[in-house]
Parts: sequence; C-alpha cells; structure tokens
Amino acid sequence: MDNTRRNFIKSAVGVGAIAAVSGTMSAAKRPKASAEALDRAAAGPVLKLDGLSVPIKIASVELMRGSGQYFVRVRSTDGAEGVAITNSRAGVLHPIFRQLVAPYFVGKDARTLDSLVDGVYVYRSNYKLAGLPLWCCVAWIEFAILDMLGKMAKKPVGDLLGGVVRRTVPIYIASGRRGNKPQQEATLLAKSIEKVGAKAVKFKVGARMRNNADSRPGRPEALIPLVRKTLGDKITLHVDSNGSYDAPRAIEVGKLLQDHDYHFFEEPCPFDHLEDTRRVADALKISIAGGECEGSVRRFRWMIRNSAVQIVQPDLHYYGGMIRAMRVARMAAAADMAVTVHMSGGGVGYVDMLQFASCVPNIGAFQEYKGGVERTGQWYDPPLKLIDGAVTVPTGPGMGLASDAEVFKNAKPLG
Repeated sequence: MDNTRRNFIKSAVGVGAIAAVSGTMSAAKRPKASAEALDRAAAGPVLKLDGLSVPIKIASVELMRGSGQYFVRVRSTDGAEGVAITNSRAGVLHPIFRQLVAPYFVGKDARTLDSLVDGVYVYRSNYKLAGLPLWCCVAWIEFAILDMLGKMAKKPVGDLLGGVVRRTVPIYIASGRRGNKPQQEATLLAKSIEKVGAKAVKFKVGARMRNNADSRPGRPEALIPLVRKTLGDKITLHVDSNGSYDAPRAIEVGKLLQDHDYHFFEEPCPFDHLEDTRRVADALKISIAGGECEGSVRRFRWMIRNSAVQIVQPDLHYYGGMIRAMRVARMAAAADMAVTVHMSGGGVGYVDMLQFASCVPNIGAFQEYKGGVERTGQWYDPPLKLIDGAVTVPTGPGMGLASDAEVFKNAKPLG
C-alpha cells in the first residue's frame, strides 16, 4: 500500500481501530466484504434510549422561519419539545415537508425513530421523490426529534447514537472558490489556516459538472503543486472537483495529486457516474471520496463493495439524517473505510457534523468546516470553541442549544 493512503486511514480512525485499505485498488485487492455482510453491518437499531420507557407520542411537527433561517419544531403530547435548524433548501422544499413528510410522524412514538425514517419512504409513495427533496425533509424532522429525545434523556445526541467517543473534532477548511488565480487561492488558503489553526484544507478544481472544463485554463496543473509548496508538508491537502471530469481527465488530475502527496480526491466524476468513479479509483493510489449527493443505501453499498470510493461522504441533510448516515458508517467500517461527512447545512451545519462525528468510531481524520463557530457557538452552553484546528463537541442535552427561546424567538410557523 502507498504511504498516503495508509497514513490517512491510520490517522483517521486510530491505530488498531480499523484495518488499512488496500492500496492499488486492483480487482484482487478490493474489500472482501460481501453485499450481505454490508447489509448485516448496517442492520440493527442505531438509537440507544435507556431510561425512556414510556411512549413519547409526537403531537406536532412544524416548519418555521425567523431571523433569516428555517427551523423545525417537534412537540410531544406531554409537552416535550425539540428543535432543529434546516439547510437553505427549506425555502423550496416546504410543500413536500408539510404535505408528504411531516404528517407521517404525527401520532407516532418518537422512540421508534429508527423505523420511522424508513417508514416515511413508502408513505404516500414518497419513494417516487427519493433523493434530496425527500431526504432533506426527513433529516430536519429527525434532528428535531433527536433534540427532543436528548433533552428528555438529558444526553447529547451523540450518546443517543451509540455513545460519545470524542469531545473535539479536527476540521479542514473548505474553500468554495473556483475563479481565483492559483497564487491568489494559495495565499488565501494560507491565511485561513493561520486564522483558525487548521491542519488541513480542501479547495476546488474544475468548473463543477462541466464535462472537463476548468474555471481557468491550466488551473489544476498550476494550483495543485503551488498549494503544496505554499502550505508545506505538514498540512493535509484535499481536492474536490464536484464532478467536473470524465474518467481519463480525472485520472490525469489524480496522478498530479498523488505526485504532491494529497490525501483524497473528492467527486472526480459526476456523482451518479459510479462506474467511471470506480475506474478512477482503480487507476490511482490516492483515496477517492464521494457520496454527498447520494440518497440510496443500495448505491452506497455498491460504492463501498466495489471500492468506487475509499472515503465515504454522506451528507447528513441530503441523505436523510444521522440514523441513515450511521448505517452507512457501519458499512464503511465493515469494509475498512473511513467516513468524512459532507456538510450542506449553513449557519450551524457544523454542529450537525460535530454530533455525528462525536460518536462514529471510523470517522475521518478531519471533518469539513465552513466557519461560524465564532458567532453561533455562543448559542451553546458551554459555548463551542475552535482550539488548535479542532472544534469542541456540544455537551448539553439534545443538539446542545443553551436556550431555544433566544435562538428561535422570532420564528413563526410557515403556511
């Protein structure tokens, strides 16, 4: 195995926690876990609800808006309440939320959340909407229910999902800039690292789903070596193309990344071009990351079983919440792979990531961070902090908000 991939996996999950991933990715070296073994790994309850022995009937599920954000509020018939902050998609998905998703949860026992996130899939033929439109709505309700259950159990969400195993999460700075000239981008990345003390960064190449186009001619060839030279050997580097390339061009870019000791190459091909992505993984030693747009457990199983990716990236919103993402993490662990979740949630989206990363044994070495702890970290008790490139995990019950009334005081129900 090449040192890049070996070192990444060892640092991601801890020595002895997970076996190293095969390096050359030839067919003979693919993970040996069968589809059935992956199914077994994903099976079984995720939630641990010790002490909540009485049914918790959901009385209402509301989508609300206030202070420029969308929220979900769940209430039980006994007066318990949970809240969650959505991502920006709520502005267009609210009819699906109100008509096809929220009604399913009303009247159900919140303790059965494991099965509820599956049952909603077939309610009113919701499977015909499978993908981001459905699963975002499910995720927001799941987050609010988890918040409610955590408050009732007096435990953080991480403890409900299997048990907190880490109290801080190292982060990588994610740059969304595509149009910068190479020197400009390298300089800004260096400043970001200095500002937050991060030990890792990720930047963009390609023009996003544009069939081999780049935002500037020759930009990857200039930027990839320049960032390594500018930031030095101690910074972990990642690149994301957002599906910009076909397999031959992705392999060219991937070989350049290998030459400069990058740790993973995210979405080299369009997200649904699974066989092309596998072709890239076969040709390279660098780990391939992907899965942010995936909504199907079967396609995740295919990617893991066939090593089309080596770093698994469910999005906690797009994929339908933490329970479904935890099942993917279990499959990844069975195939000796790490999980580095994609973060679509703005504002406090990093807190969703923190709760998930706090309890996943095979979490990646660094998790995505787009900023925000300086402002929204004050909503938590104790306030969240960014210390030496790592963010502290909320320790309060549920999602950890110190005062729902303060955060949501101007929110009003939609519709």
